[in-house]
Amino acid sequence: MPTHSRVTRRLGLKSALAASVVLPLSSTALPPGPASTDERPERPLRVMSFNLRFASPAEPNSWAARRPVMRQLLRRERPHVLGTQEGLYRQLRDIGADLGPSYDWIGTGRAGGSRDEFMAVLYDTRRLAPLEYDHFWLSDTPDVIASNTWGNAHIRMVTWVRFRDLRADGREFCVLDTHLDNASQYARERAAALVAERVRELARSLPVVVTGDFNAAAHGNPVYDTMLGAGLVDTWDAAAERGEAYGTFHGYGPLVPGGARIDWILATPGVTVHRASVNTFAAGGRFPSDHLPVQACLTL
Repeated sequence: MPTHSRVTRRLGLKSALAASVVLPLSSTALPPGPASTDERPERPLRVMSFNLRFASPAEPNSWAARRPVMRQLLRRERPHVLGTQEGLYRQLRDIGADLGPSYDWIGTGRAGGSRDEFMAVLYDTRRLAPLEYDHFWLSDTPDVIASNTWGNAHIRMVTWVRFRDLRADGREFCVLDTHLDNASQYARERAAALVAERVRELARSLPVVVTGDFNAAAHGNPVYDTMLGAGLVDTWDAAAERGEAYGTFHGYGPLVPGGARIDWILATPGVTVHRASVNTFAAGGRFPSDHLPVQACLTL
């Protein structure tokens, strides 16, 4: 049987000298697949951020009904790295199985273990190898699992992973994935400040990509200003080419051209953004989620 990759899980992010232990990826992860023969070093990195909508049984948009559409979308796009929000444990296992053995993922439930929603980071093992990962919670006690001190309607957290790009001369970079609160602007602003602080620490030595559902409109909220104040750029604005703009939350209703873009992919300066897009894929009139995924093709 194949064995899981081994990566370092950092116990603390505040110091570059923080103690760490080497652990296997959790049993939630999928085994790595064989190396690809068609990836070339010069190919841009395909990044996606996607609020999956948790696996509800409620019709007409149950997970059972949406899963085939999600499968079609992800198999069409084949992102190298995918930052997800709202996924439940069994839902992420379904997505991993649908993507196949060349994909793996890292995450934990925001209430700990397999409980509650995940900020899981999926990745193509033919392109990327995880070297280090950790989680922190968006609260005054970020290292305390399931902590919630700012009035969030739900527990909120971040998963981050340091990757080696196997097709770009071993270049390393970090991905942070998050989901800010849907109810409290105060909590969103506090969360953005904490994420920005952690981004600055990581960005001292490596490029950083941030994926997430920020529940705040780009160009229209202090959360956005705080994130860009951390030295990040909005890949949508920085892209050499971009698709049509849509509001990224549609709630299974009609799409809104030029609507609020609350799902973002951000990156540190120096990252080249070839293309950015909002993916409107649907099949048989059904969307895979109540959000549209956002995508960017990058050279780090």
